[in-house]
Amino acid sequence: MHDIRFGTGGWRAVIGDDFIKENICRTAQGICNMMIAQGKQDTPTVIGYDRRFLSDSAARWVAEVLSANGFSVRVLGRSTPTPLVMFLVKHFGYRFGIEITASHNPASDNGIKLIVEEGRDADVECTSCLERYIADVTPDRIRSMPYDEAVACGMIEQMKNPFDPFIDSILSRLDVNVIRDRGLRILFDPMHGSGTYPLTVILNTTRCTVDIINSNKDAYFGGGVPAPTRATLSDLALLVRQGGYDLGIAFDGDGDRLGIIDNQGNYMDANSILVMLYYYLHEYRGWKGPVVRNLATTHMLDKVAASFGEVCYEVSVGFKYISAKIDETDAVLGGESSGGLTVRGHIHGKDSIYAASLFVEMVSATGMSPSAFWAELVKKYGAYAMEEDNLRFPAENKAKINELIMEQKQLPVFSKAITRVNYEDGCKVYFEDDSFLICRFSGTEALLRIFAESATSAEALTLISEMKDFLAQYL
Repeated sequence: MHDIRFGTGGWRAVIGDDFIKENICRTAQGICNMMIAQGKQDTPTVIGYDRRFLSDSAARWVAEVLSANGFSVRVLGRSTPTPLVMFLVKHFGYRFGIEITASHNPASDNGIKLIVEEGRDADVECTSCLERYIADVTPDRIRSMPYDEAVACGMIEQMKNPFDPFIDSILSRLDVNVIRDRGLRILFDPMHGSGTYPLTVILNTTRCTVDIINSNKDAYFGGGVPAPTRATLSDLALLVRQGGYDLGIAFDGDGDRLGIIDNQGNYMDANSILVMLYYYLHEYRGWKGPVVRNLATTHMLDKVAASFGEVCYEVSVGFKYISAKIDETDAVLGGESSGGLTVRGHIHGKDSIYAASLFVEMVSATGMSPSAFWAELVKKYGAYAMEEDNLRFPAENKAKINELIMEQKQLPVFSKAITRVNYEDGCKVYFEDDSFLICRFSGTEALLRIFAESATSAEALTLISEMKDFLAQYL
């Protein structure tokens, strides 16, 4: 049997290879066994799914297993973004939620994400426990009830209008009047994903003029990868500029990561989005409090927070660490350079729909384009440029690289002076001019992810090159 492992974004696997009905049902049975053992079968479990191939079928199979094990199930009757499932678990006080998704992975993949109480990402302790329960499930131990039979006896219920409380919650947190007064023209690219409906309703309600591209269901995501990066949003950038739009907005496949294009067609990366929203909420909205970022996210947040007399907290990679620290410190927001962020008061996970709505409010309230607003912040705090690269190596060399960096703590002779090194989550090197470099192993491939930030892209690329040259013997 396939060994099912949950990473920071849940279990993900190749469709037809490991993501097959037997493994999906084994996972569902493992979830049931864990919930029963923990005495957490007292509330319904909500099940959602994205627009990937097999997602709707997988949701039905999971629901059939849960209902056969005596669990009340609430199935969302249409494709839904992950933030909605998180919101519903929190809103209704459910114990668990399940989203069938592989997020921003290639179209060949699918997966299962487990949401726990208060609408949080399942932590490592929970997923490790779940993996043990799944490992004990053999095909003959899987219980299943035909879907229609489960509906007829009331075990499965399709939720009516599940988006309404979610959308209403976001609208209640926005300055709707300031958005209406500005009347922005927005081009929205959901990248064939499941985040189309809620943001469209919010933008229409606030009287924005909205045009949409790539809104149809396409299991191949137009032949691309549903991740809102500079490369994948080149068409959106061109159309925004040519069409005279005020803003371009893009989501990933399950609607929890955000990409922004400004009125000149400039791509705004996740680091700049985080900084701008934090500055806006603190200085324009008057929200006081710290900010949270992971190890691989811009240090510009630290500088902005310090100018407010606030703290920027650094946590390990994994969004559960960000949401936990937000709760602990009552931070205004938290996020990561890969495009996920969340804002205080709504849900605990990545929340691109609320973040995008606040970004629209920010552009409306400041009267500036994102690039103009960003230029003001760079003038005030200085320039920060982040670059990243992946170092591929033969799988058998991973242990040697780990020993060299993590155990022997060997590093190259960098062109910048080192102030300290952090080994809590990979290896992060801090330099005296506020630059940094971090390298971490991928959890799924034989590669080392390397991020570096400095005052210029050239300086950041130099740091990456120095690390790669140091490890060249293992390629």
